Amino acid sequence: MTITQLQYLLAVNNHRHFARAAESCFVTQPTLSMQIQKLEEELGVMLFDRSKHPVKPTAIGEKIIEQARVITHEAERVFQILQESKNQMEGVFKLGIIPTVTADLVPRFLSKFNATFPDIQLQISELTTAEIVERLRKDELDAAIMATPIGEKSIIEKPLYYEPFRAFIPHDHKLSKEQFLTNSELDINDILLLNEGHCFRNSVINLCNQKPTLNNQALSLESGNFDILIKLAKKGFGMTLIPYLHALDLNKEDAKMVKLIAEPQPTREISIVYSRAELKIKVIEALSKIIKEAVPEKLLKEKHKILSPVAQV
Repeated sequence: MTITQLQYLLAVNNHRHFARAAESCFVTQPTLSMQIQKLEEELGVMLFDRSKHPVKPTAIGEKIIEQARVITHEAERVFQILQESKNQMEGVFKLGIIPTVTADLVPRFLSKFNATFPDIQLQISELTTAEIVERLRKDELDAAIMATPIGEKSIIEKPLYYEPFRAFIPHDHKLSKEQFLTNSELDINDILLLNEGHCFRNSVINLCNQKPTLNNQALSLESGNFDILIKLAKKGFGMTLIPYLHALDLNKEDAKMVKLIAEPQPTREISIVYSRAELKIKVIEALSKIIKEAVPEKLLKEKHKILSPVAQV
């Protein structure tokens, strides 16, 4: 039994397809299949039911896969220890980020991270919360930045900052004359929402404590982009809610249409999350520090109403 065989085993389990697993491991399918077969012969058990499409681990295969994950983690930890002892940080670091954070946060920390770790290739993937959790489970990410808490036992959550919501209300909206909004003034059916799969959408719905309905709306649109929602709001199709960092980067004219929400301000908790195996922890800790230095200091202290990123209504 070799570490390489166990890595192939995990790849097949992750992709549930021998050809795609081989491609992810940069080997030919016959090479990967032969090594899996040798492992099965050595163990005396079938690890995958090849009659299923996609292929599926057998009952004993699932148990061995879990142990293989532990073994490969520990093997990788050896190399991490060696790198850290030599103060050498190199290789690939795979980071997932939810879409509602990427555009507003990445430009704030990327240059500093690259300067601090010139030998690390940072691979950023924009992913939904569900995709991040799944990839962390499969060890396809080293860490991720997302809204929390989500309560997944398999991952560790370390808060980075607390980001209040802001209301974007165009000049011709019925609430445009208000100095600030109260929660009771927020009507879910008057708020342009991000589409399903975005945790920010869930937080807004949780804030209003009401699911959106079509009723007699002139427009029912859900987008994955804050800028589109802002443009539509300016065209008279309602209002929208945006995170603090996005509001901070608006042009002067649009910034005039941003309003505070009364205390306790609705807020999302943004955390760095990672597997409990805690591989590459030195890089994760350094990245956390860089991000905290890159956002306004007032966002570092929890003092508002944290909204769940998980649908509750």
